[in-house]
Amino acid sequence: MNNEKGFTLLEMMVVMLIISVILIITIPNITKHNSNINTKGCEAYVKMVQAQVQAYQMEKKKLPTSLKDLIDEGYLKEDSKGCPNGKTIIIDSEGNVVVEAGNT
Repeated sequence: MNNEKGFTLLEMMVVMLIISVILIITIPNITKHNSNINTKGCEAYVKMVQAQVQAYQMEKKKLPTSLKDLIDEGYLKEDSKGCPNGKTIIIDSEGNVVVEAGNT
């Protein structure tokens, strides 16, 4: 019988158990922080759009009526529809960028 070096089945099962426990602990933390990341991303996006509204107002001497005005004039990209968390943003009559309250 050859004396070959290698892992036994028991050693491999212990390693798999340890890896599984680590995954069970880390995956819920990642998903919990995902909503926080999306919220922060939405806040940053709103600030960026607000800056574009101000640039539009300084250049055109009027407020944009919607995001479409900013997209048409090249202040925002064509695919700029809303926040990373799926919420829609709007420009109110005073030029403030807000997250729509009715959208989840």
